[in-house]
Amino acid sequence: MSYADAKNISLKKAFEFRLGTTSYIIPDDVLPNIAFLADKIDDVELVLFESDELSNIPTPDQVRELKKMAQDNDLTYTVHLPLDTWTGSADESVRKSSVEKIKRVIDRMAPCDPFAYVCHLHGDRRGQNPVDDPALWVDQHVKSLTEIFPLAAPHDICIETLDYPFSMVESVVWDLDLSVCLDIGHLIIGGYNVEEHLDKYLHKARILHLHGVREGHDHTDISHAVPALLDDLMNRINRPGQPERVLTLEIFTQRHLERSLEVLRPYANKA
Repeated sequence: MSYADAKNISLKKAFEFRLGTTSYIIPDDVLPNIAFLADKIDDVELVLFESDELSNIPTPDQVRELKKMAQDNDLTYTVHLPLDTWTGSADESVRKSSVEKIKRVIDRMAPCDPFAYVCHLHGDRRGQNPVDDPALWVDQHVKSLTEIFPLAAPHDICIETLDYPFSMVESVVWDLDLSVCLDIGHLIIGGYNVEEHLDKYLHKARILHLHGVREGHDHTDISHAVPALLDDLMNRINRPGQPERVLTLEIFTQRHLERSLEVLRPYANKA
């Protein structure tokens, strides 16, 4: 099915939170994706990357167009900072180059007034034991994030839950008064207790990522999500008086988006 024939499922302004998804739903560039999504959701996560060979960082002209599209369609943007950054590296040259890459992205996207920035605090390796010297790693992250603050307020930087225990970096969040990005899919695939993380961190979570996990693979549609989990999540965030936050369907195909919107539709305007 061509994306021109997409189901016109709109859940814009349907919840007490802002519903979002990624800038890679249709097989096209960022601006056509924004145009496709503008009447369906409230926020778009701009998934940005930069390497020596390839970059999708918007040009200044594209940033101006993104800003106009947001204003015309009552959209906000969350910016996913580049993944190939190691702000906790013990190698100062690696740490500093990572900080500079993040600062370039924040500076470029500032005219769009992003709702928040999603930041990964990577270790040296994947898994539950990401570094050999956790204390040094945490100190390096603190140094890096402090250097970023002139361009982004601590409240706007959301540290994402990854595959290691979030308790390893929670002191960074508390000490610097950062926000949290609770990635429900990452918690599930990592075998962590979602309810406990919601209890502990939801008050700091400006962004939540929701995606399905099937046969060990995440970032799929949520049609196979555990109903009790969805009910609990919606009972927590889809009621009046909650802080303003974004729930991002962190998926990357039109089919997954349509299936996920169908799952969420019964919760619309349900306080």
